[in-house]
Amino acid sequence: MSDDMRRFSADCWRRGNEAMQKENWDYAIQMFHQCVRFEPGNLLFRQTLRGCEEKKYGGNKTGAKMAGMKLMSVRGKLKKAQLKKDWEGVDKACEEGLQINPWDAQLNADLGTALKELGHDVCATFAYEKAVAVDVKNKEYLRALAELYEERGEYKRAVGIWEQITKVDPMDGDARMRGQQAATKQVIDRGGYEGAESTKGVMADHEVAKRLNIQKEGQADGPGQSEEADLQRAIRKEPDNKDHYIKLADFYRRAGKLEEARGMYQKAVELSGGDVNIREQVEDVELDMLRKNLEIARQKAGEGDETAKANADALDKELLLREIEVLRTRVERYPNDMRVKYQLGECFMRTKQFDQAIPLFQQASQDNRIETKALANLGKCFMQEKKYPLAKRQFEKAAPKLNANDHPDLFREVYYWLGRLCEAAGDKESAENYYSEVLAVDYNYKDTLKRLEDLQSG
Repeated sequence: MSDDMRRFSADCWRRGNEAMQKENWDYAIQMFHQCVRFEPGNLLFRQTLRGCEEKKYGGNKTGAKMAGMKLMSVRGKLKKAQLKKDWEGVDKACEEGLQINPWDAQLNADLGTALKELGHDVCATFAYEKAVAVDVKNKEYLRALAELYEERGEYKRAVGIWEQITKVDPMDGDARMRGQQAATKQVIDRGGYEGAESTKGVMADHEVAKRLNIQKEGQADGPGQSEEADLQRAIRKEPDNKDHYIKLADFYRRAGKLEEARGMYQKAVELSGGDVNIREQVEDVELDMLRKNLEIARQKAGEGDETAKANADALDKELLLREIEVLRTRVERYPNDMRVKYQLGECFMRTKQFDQAIPLFQQASQDNRIETKALANLGKCFMQEKKYPLAKRQFEKAAPKLNANDHPDLFREVYYWLGRLCEAAGDKESAENYYSEVLAVDYNYKDTLKRLEDLQSG
């Protein structure tokens, strides 16, 4: 996507958010729809668009009045695009229809199919999740969702969907077998014993059973023998006490059982009436889950697995967009927390939204603990925006605060770019001094040596 298109998309996103705050749903939908058209693989755009569509109709689950009749022409366009395998056309028609009824299960499923064909697996998963939420007994939707979960390495979720299919159709032997296979893959990913050279490298059968939840987790003979069992007993004794759920969630999180932790935190949120602090714990665990899945996908991609590489790329984008979504709300919630603003600025740098990162770094530079890093990032953002005098000024502010021993990477980078900016401005003496500082720390850093030699040789 070109820089102009990216800027237009960012502007639509900003306008959409402003409209959403004012509950101007029609204009918000129009803006977010444009965002989706420019960046069809952006999960955050799809989620926000769908949320606004649902808000527009007050969560009525049926959409506009006489939605069935209004959707007839859309379904005609959709059918033509499907016959031609014009997946972009299918995407466009589905989104047009979902503006009329965002709860239409078939439109969500057709959208999921198109997005998968276009390589947007993360958004495809979201679309099928929406379809399944409406039509919980549709085996076709459930099967597609389970397969997407497996492809993304989310085996526990896949197991849950395969089990749901067997409840809908107890005679579906294939679903039962696929569920068992997904459970085995889950164990392999957690246990890391795939390819063990001997039986000593493989977990014992009872350990496999435990990881597959065949045995009851947290089982203990009496109080004090298992922290998990003690917390579970406390919940049984006081099922409406949110604190017990929070403590058990904390325990699961420390143990790396992230899905279990999320479930406990979510229950605590319900019991607390939507406590924001607990909700943030849910968000943090969900981010940890994405990071874990990304790590697994990267490991497999390193082994030459092309599907895993595609999954890793998709998960990386999903994680970044989810971090932006979470940090946006926290910046609004904690306007005096400069670290949160700095983190959001870093995310915007990764998405090349430098104009949005700049004000965040400017504010973050007021915090002495992160001032130097914020100034350095400000300089890099201004360079990307081709505002070189401003970039040089930020680097000059950061340079005296840097110590080559404490911040070697940042020291080299800041002094290198100061050299480049001075060289471009014709300030030969300053450029030589900055390049010399870099070479004193790292003689092979980038093209510093060559640039210094060229300057000295005239």
